Amino acid sequence: MKTIASRRFGAMFIACLLPAVAAAEADGPDYFRVTGVGAEDVLNIRAEPSAASPKTGEIPPDADCIRNLGCRGGLSFEEFTTLTKSQQAERLRDNPRWCSIEYQEVIGWVAGRYLTEGSSAK
Repeated sequence: MKTIASRRFGAMFIACLLPAVAAAEADGPDYFRVTGVGAEDVLNIRAEPSAASPKTGEIPPDADCIRNLGCRGGLSFEEFTTLTKSQQAERLRDNPRWCSIEYQEVIGWVAGRYLTEGSSAK
């Protein structure tokens, strides 16, 4: 028979996990694939979310199964739904989207404009 304390602990543990699960689902897909990169080019992986940051790896232009570790920047839902296309473009120049990823055991940052939803199947 479970004690009241153990039931409370279990309920608190589950309640603590729910926000993390909701945040993970709201943060985008689990995996990305590369889009918009020329056939003879690569997508650079950077140490920090900046084009000026040192390059730590490369992703081929047809790569899939790029694990999403979270993104920052870009347009909010409100900005996406209320701003004109020119206002959105200006906002993206000021606040570009960068995503933390893992690809073939390399972890780093890539420009989010080159990513779209992918799959985990190789």
